[in-house]
Amino acid sequence: YQLLTSQVYQLQTQTSQVSKRQAERCPYQVSRRTKKKAGLRRCELCACACVMQLRLCVIETNVHEPKKNPRTAIREIPSGIITPKNAVLFILINCALFIVTTFFINKLCFYLSPIALAVVLGYSLTKRFTFLCHLILGIGLGLAPIGAFLAVTGKFEILPLFFSFAVFFWVSGFDIIYALQDEQFDKENNLYSIPAYFGQSKAKWISRLLHVCSFLCLLGAGIYGNFIFIYWLGFVVFSGLLVYQHSLVIRFGLQKIDLAFFTTNGIASVLFGVCVITEIIMHF
Repeated sequence: YQLLTSQVYQLQTQTSQVSKRQAERCPYQVSRRTKKKAGLRRCELCACACVMQLRLCVIETNVHEPKKNPRTAIREIPSGIITPKNAVLFILINCALFIVTTFFINKLCFYLSPIALAVVLGYSLTKRFTFLCHLILGIGLGLAPIGAFLAVTGKFEILPLFFSFAVFFWVSGFDIIYALQDEQFDKENNLYSIPAYFGQSKAKWISRLLHVCSFLCLLGAGIYGNFIFIYWLGFVVFSGLLVYQHSLVIRFGLQKIDLAFFTTNGIASVLFGVCVITEIIMHF
């Protein structure tokens, strides 16, 4: 009887310990699932914010495009397909949705959202008073890496700043290349741009210098972030496409501007982004 009682007691003790461990583990498991759901929700909100920013950037740029410019006259707003009233209404709705979305991401993004809107909405107006308009566009898109990082983590760190500056220099450089085709029009209509202010030859060198700075920022990001093979593969491809972009402008002038501007930069950004994301997934 004593032996049986002892075995029952041991069994009860073991069962109690197992139940206790399961109870301790359960909150952690729930918390983990909750964090995963919260992370997915935050990614969805970030994607919504990005879409609204992109809409604002596209529609607001078209609002201020001159009707006289043959290159932009066929776009929806200059051609009258979309009326200025509807365009302004669209901008206001997206601004409100963007701010509301940032509120649900975190407080820091919410407080900084007016700055992002001011840069995006003010870019096209800067062509009226400064040749540095290309840099304003660079700032607008350069906010994306640090903005995404703040949305996910809610804090500042050094590494995303490398990527933000890389995007800033990259976008500013290729926007100068794109503006080469409007040099004469800008001069005739008192619009500002680096090609109109400095001439095509100097503008090309400024674009190259900006892309060298972008190259150095990505190099610094790779070293600072201790990235390995896949990141550096993307880095080499991205840098090679930047060189190819400038080689097209040197060899063909404005004839291959669409290939140099749209196609090359699109491929470069997608391939480099895939490499960076793959690298991060492998690390974490």
